[in-house]
Amino acid sequence: MKSTTILLAGVLLAATGPALAVDLKPRGASIEVGVGQEGSRMAGIGLVWDWDFERLRRHAELTAHTEVLINRWRYDAVGGGSDELTQLVLLPTVRMRLARGASPWFIEMGVGVSYLDRDYVTPGKQFSTRWNFYDVLGVGHTFGGRDGRHELGLRWNHTSNAGIRNPNPGQNFFQLRYVHRF
Repeated sequence: MKSTTILLAGVLLAATGPALAVDLKPRGASIEVGVGQEGSRMAGIGLVWDWDFERLRRHAELTAHTEVLINRWRYDAVGGGSDELTQLVLLPTVRMRLARGASPWFIEMGVGVSYLDRDYVTPGKQFSTRWNFYDVLGVGHTFGGRDGRHELGLRWNHTSNAGIRNPNPGQNFFQLRYVHRF
């Protein structure tokens, strides 16, 4: 089981190469906490790599980045008590700032992939796959100017296999997220 997790982490990191362009140095680190359905909770850490992508539109600036996250879920176990699992995530994200990028406020969305190190089974739901999609929609604020080093955001996250296999109940979390830019 541990060798599978280590192998998966290596594959996820290697897969970020094309999105990272030439520079493999992360541009930020994140920490997040969240609450979900049926008493589930999560906490996670991650690294952020900015893409060499910036597009100005009439009223907004679009940028993109890739995140690699390690999340820990805690949830009610079948038969009482609680259980935990670890989730590895590779998440490309697009961000939009208004005022042609001058606003400290942003909205973001991303669709990535995740792997759960064990089966997710609660009294009310069960995932049929460990491989799932990881979707986010969020809003946030950058502190310290447009290129500020601190971000605080709220995200809605949905993890499911998109109906590839049943059952596919999905799991939603509302997350509070902090990013420190290097």
